[in-house]
Order: sequence, then C-alpha cells, then structure tokens
Amino acid sequence: MTVYFIGAGPGDPDLITVKGQRLIRHCAVIIYAGSLVPTAVLEGHCAEQVINSAELHLEQIIELIKSAHLKGQDVARVHSGDPSLYGAIGEQIRCLRELDIPFEIIPGVTATSACAALLGAELTLPDISQSLILTRYADKSPMPAGEELGSLAQHGATMAIHLGVNHLEKIVDELRPHYGADCPIAVIHRATWPDQDWVMGTLDDIAAKVHAKGFRRTALILVGRVLGNDVFSESSLYRAGHAHLYRP
Repeated sequence: MTVYFIGAGPGDPDLITVKGQRLIRHCAVIIYAGSLVPTAVLEGHCAEQVINSAELHLEQIIELIKSAHLKGQDVARVHSGDPSLYGAIGEQIRCLRELDIPFEIIPGVTATSACAALLGAELTLPDISQSLILTRYADKSPMPAGEELGSLAQHGATMAIHLGVNHLEKIVDELRPHYGADCPIAVIHRATWPDQDWVMGTLDDIAAKVHAKGFRRTALILVGRVLGNDVFSESSLYRAGHAHLYRP
C-alpha cells in the first residue's frame, strides 16, 4: 500500500501528468483538495472512496489514510499544481513517516508555469533575468527572516507571488523601489480554468487595472523585466558557431 501525493496541475484536466492520471484511475481511495482541484481530474476513476479534503483537518485526513493502509489500499492524495510547492504535504509526510506508511510524490505543472504559458513568456531571458523566485505574501503566516518581499526584490529577478492579490497595493509599494515604477507586472486569475482571465500593466498602474477586473482570490502575480521584453541577447544554446557535445 502506498500514498501517492499527485500534482493535478493548475486546473485544466489535460495538464495532469500521464503518471498522475494513471494512479488516480488505479487507487482504491482518492482524497482530493476539492477547493482547488476540479472533479474532471478524477474522471475514469474506480475508487471505492472519493473524499474532498477541503472539509477535513489534518488528523481526519491521516485517519482516512491509516484506514486504507490497514486494508492494503493505495491512496491518491490529489493536490493542485505541484504538491511540493505550497501543497501543505510536509506535515502529512511527517505523519506518514511516524506511522511507517510508504508514500511517493508525483510532480505536477505549477501555476507559475501555466501563467507563463498563458502570457507567452519565457521567465529566464539572457541579460534580463536568469533566476525565478517563487514566494508568497506574508499575511496570516509571517515569512522567515530575509524572505520579506523587499529583501527578495533586491535581486531584481523574475518573481512569482502567491496569495497576494488582496494585498496588491502593499506588494507594489515593496517592489517599486527595487524594480522601478515602469516594471512590467501581470496578475493572472485562475489560469487554465474555463473562467481564466489576466491583466498586464506596470507597478504604477496594475492596482487600478486589477481593481477594475475584480480579482479577489486564486490569482498569481508575476513581476519582472522579462515580461513583454523583446530586447535581450540570444542564448548560446542555438547560436551558430557555438560548439557543444551534439554540435561540434
């Protein structure tokens, strides 16, 4: 018996991995994050139990897993995006290790990847930014020392900010001194879902544009000079005259 932490991707059922889909159809028990994972992801399953974890706390989830373990049943623990990023799987894994219950993590397409695809953007352009910072806004839970937005923004790298759309004006105030008022920024609402929407702007005007759209939750913020930028050097990978193992 194994617990599979499966990344369902950002929302579009077609963006789950083949392995993740196969395991969902194989497992006898499915526990899925119903507030963020569409039921279409579960199509084709033959599970004896399908439980929405949005209605449960950690101890209840672990009890369900323990019950399946005693019956020798595999469990599909389905999370949105990639379960290793803000998936709250760490505490579940800690419990499973204490109980000696085997588990495996199945990666998924992240919201950041989905948003970049939606915008038609590469997030790591030569001479512009070669780093991507994935972070969140510190609201109810504080950030560790040195991970405040202002500190991270000093790098000038491309940044993806989760859980921050309701605090966009504060975020802009922290980013503007480091990126500049004219720095491009995008706010993407429910990327890859049927009602997906987004808006592009600069740090100076994005708050007004998002307010007009009415985005309140389930939105990702992308900021950096890579957005909408066509002035950058070509990478060496495909440059004529650049030799490597496969192109002497």
